[in-house]
Amino acid sequence: MGKKLMMMAALLGFAASVNAGGLMTNTNYHIAFDRMMARGASFDIDAAYSNPAGLAWGQEGLQLSLNFQKPWQNRDIETTVPGFLGSDFNKKYDGKASAPIVPALFASYKKDRWAISSMIGIVGSGGFVKYDEGIPMLNVPIMTKLYATNTALKADQTYTIDSEMEGKQYIFGGQVNISYKITDFLAAAVGIRANYYDGFNRGHVIATATNPAALGGKSELVNLQLDCPQRGWGFAPIVSLAFNKGPLTVTTRYEFRTKINTENSTEALMVNGTDVKALAEAKGTEATVAALSTQLGSEMAGKLAAYLPNEKTRYDMPGMFSLAVGYEFTNKLRATAEYHFFDDKNAKMAGNRQDYLAGGTNEYLLGLEYDINEKFTVSCGGQRTDYGLADDYQQNTSFACDSWSFGLGGAWNVTEKIRLNVGYFCSIYGDYEKSFAAGTPGTGGYYSTGYPAKETYSRTNHVIGIGVDYKF
Repeated sequence: MGKKLMMMAALLGFAASVNAGGLMTNTNYHIAFDRMMARGASFDIDAAYSNPAGLAWGQEGLQLSLNFQKPWQNRDIETTVPGFLGSDFNKKYDGKASAPIVPALFASYKKDRWAISSMIGIVGSGGFVKYDEGIPMLNVPIMTKLYATNTALKADQTYTIDSEMEGKQYIFGGQVNISYKITDFLAAAVGIRANYYDGFNRGHVIATATNPAALGGKSELVNLQLDCPQRGWGFAPIVSLAFNKGPLTVTTRYEFRTKINTENSTEALMVNGTDVKALAEAKGTEATVAALSTQLGSEMAGKLAAYLPNEKTRYDMPGMFSLAVGYEFTNKLRATAEYHFFDDKNAKMAGNRQDYLAGGTNEYLLGLEYDINEKFTVSCGGQRTDYGLADDYQQNTSFACDSWSFGLGGAWNVTEKIRLNVGYFCSIYGDYEKSFAAGTPGTGGYYSTGYPAKETYSRTNHVIGIGVDYKF
């Protein structure tokens, strides 16, 4: 029974993200961000997201922009347990995270002092992550349990595990802003964004004895199947101000927290032949949890309840504050410094993980842009992202690492109406190490090996993009 508990614990709360921004928030929509990073003082079409009030100084008439990005990311976990199984145990679990081509659409229309703009894109998370060999939360507890059952045999010689984990998490957003130039130097904007969450947790774990006699005659030790899509809606008001006089631009923007309460559309939940989904549909959540508590214990039954049909889970997008200062040194050279704060600590997350954060996310951005001539522009930029991380927040199924990001690229004014943007950015993450005290051997708990353990979380991220701006 202990092995079943370990399997279910590892499958709960699996998610993925490939983004620039906070824990749940993306900031890279337009290719101008990829090539410059700091865009909070922009008056171009990308200001529909980064500086809505600034569009009061933007291009007269109608503008459209279509952007495409392709991200790649690794999310790896290295487990070290000195002395485990009679020798030092060390294994790296490779997680491949990716997304298909990610589009974003911008539009704006300006007349005199008024402007209306919109943006559609993947505003939160965005991507898939897959572990072909499972994760240590799956494998290590099984090895612990089997080794404790028969210490004369090494666990990895008495069983095989077919384990695979996969997660998806997208938050699609559609935003509309209205901007107004209050004076020649000051403008304001109000807007609202509708956010749609679409994700799933999917995986299987099948443990089979290669020597059934050594394990009590059982051939199939564990068989767990999980397929749980989750969907939900939320709305966020947005307000912004922009000051522009001569070469100086100062802007600020605040996005209110988006409350997203997702609902399960559970397609499969099987535990060693028991159809837990059907049990919940026939007897209801309360009766199912009571039945599972008798069999599995109240703690695990409570966790499993989060994936029963029609249950709800919070995936809020946090409130976000930005402040940007832009300065035009010459008619060809511009620079922007920017600050972002994501209030992740006060955004509800699955399992109330926000309670474990030490604080919100702080980002510091700097970008430079230079016009070579009327046709070509080059730019570069950097970003420092500092999450308020703590050990209890980090999980195999969802972890973060502080990072430095760097972008570069350029723009080509193909005609007076058409501009082509290209960009690339990468993120360099610092590894995060999490230590575990020695657990009681044979209890079935995570790392109950009798030895202290360590997990090292590491990530990489690369994004390339291309986009076209069109002025009517």
